[in-house]
Amino acid sequence: MKSITVQQLRERQGTPLIDVREEHEFAAGHVPGAINLPMSVLGGQLDRLPDEPFDVICQVGGRSGQVVAALSQRGYDATNVDGGTSDWVAAGFPIER
Repeated sequence: MKSITVQQLRERQGTPLIDVREEHEFAAGHVPGAINLPMSVLGGQLDRLPDEPFDVICQVGGRSGQVVAALSQRGYDATNVDGGTSDWVAAGFPIER
């Protein structure tokens, strides 16, 4: 499974970021520009995923890792963000609410 750190995520340009946390978690604070597609409903919303390569994030990397593994088996070019939003915040990077 492909993965990147939050430091690598911050340096990326133009790669869509999918946040698979639940809506209330996303609303509490997320990486700027992230699109919320909760893991719990993602199976019914695959048509909303980007056609190009994209990154997947959650709180610490567990749920996003599961999503990346499942999507990769379906042919999507998805990359997991290790450490998730908690590492992003711990690194002092900005969040949106």
